[in-house]
Amino acid sequence: MIFKRKREASGFAATVSKLEGAVAARDGDRTGQAFTAVMDAVRSASDAERILAGPRLAALLPAFPPTGPRPTLAMAAGFCVERGADPMACAEPILGGVHRDLLDALEFARRWTATGGGEDELPEPDEKIIDDALSARLGGDVYEATRLALAWCSVEGWQPPALAVLCRSAEVRRLHASAILPACRELVALERHDLTCLAYALAVLDDEPLVVLHKPTGTGFEVRIGGIGDNFQLHTLLAHVLVGGGYVTGTTPSAESVRLATDPDPAQGRTGAIVTGAFELFAPDGERIWNEGLPDDIPVVEGRRLLVLDEPTYQRSWNADRFFPHLPGTAELARVLTADETRSWFARTSPGNGIRRPS
Repeated sequence: MIFKRKREASGFAATVSKLEGAVAARDGDRTGQAFTAVMDAVRSASDAERILAGPRLAALLPAFPPTGPRPTLAMAAGFCVERGADPMACAEPILGGVHRDLLDALEFARRWTATGGGEDELPEPDEKIIDDALSARLGGDVYEATRLALAWCSVEGWQPPALAVLCRSAEVRRLHASAILPACRELVALERHDLTCLAYALAVLDDEPLVVLHKPTGTGFEVRIGGIGDNFQLHTLLAHVLVGGGYVTGTTPSAESVRLATDPDPAQGRTGAIVTGAFELFAPDGERIWNEGLPDDIPVVEGRRLLVLDEPTYQRSWNADRFFPHLPGTAELARVLTADETRSWFARTSPGNGIRRPS
């Protein structure tokens, strides 16, 4: 939750109206005062007020200057989404701001390293780096240097509101995620920001066909997946569909662990439910697909993601809670592949790299 809830509220819509008026008038003093009032009032507003205010607050984001408190305003809009505001109505301004700051943070890193050495010398995201020497180091005018440095320092602040809209709408993910994901992963690779949750949410697959080959039995399946936050959750649901459905042998996950993976209502706090692994997961070339990774890690072969399951070489268990509490996962068996189809898909795997094709 982005903000802790207080008890009473009054006049939140009017407070938002004052901020809108101040922004429209480009009155810096009024905007600052109204912004502070909104941040104070959103904590005590009713959910009904937040539902109406969320899209209005999000719509103000493009009008806020890049050197202003845009991530904080986005947090207020994201909090309203958490309390019921329409994620689609809030998504474009929030995720547009995320994308801009990711790109600005990457530009900051490029300029910083160009004048000061390698990536290992990149600074921590602390506003102490904004000093009189900044514009000389980054190039450009003071405003541009400050904008890039603030993006470097504040980009993590976009993560909670981004997750609020991404985890509540597959349509939001479909429209926005693929454009933002490369910049997010590039910034994560610099190892100065903790954006793992954002990167995972942007990589979530929805309505995705997955060809699954079960090596011990030489059988194949087409499974359609969606909303799965990591491969622990995928592993649980594949075992539910294939082992629980009687198609292959193995350890069937408990009903509670399946509920935790799929229930639209998030678990209230961490549970003690445990899943025992039924498989080991492999890419077609024999490389392991780790439970700690993502369904997006599964390679695409001729238009389909192709996953190979083998018997586990040792027993492994994990907590059944899903990575994104507000994002229920789905995995449905579309069909059992014919013997000819299965052989054809196995022929696309690499036996020399650990995948043994069935005879």
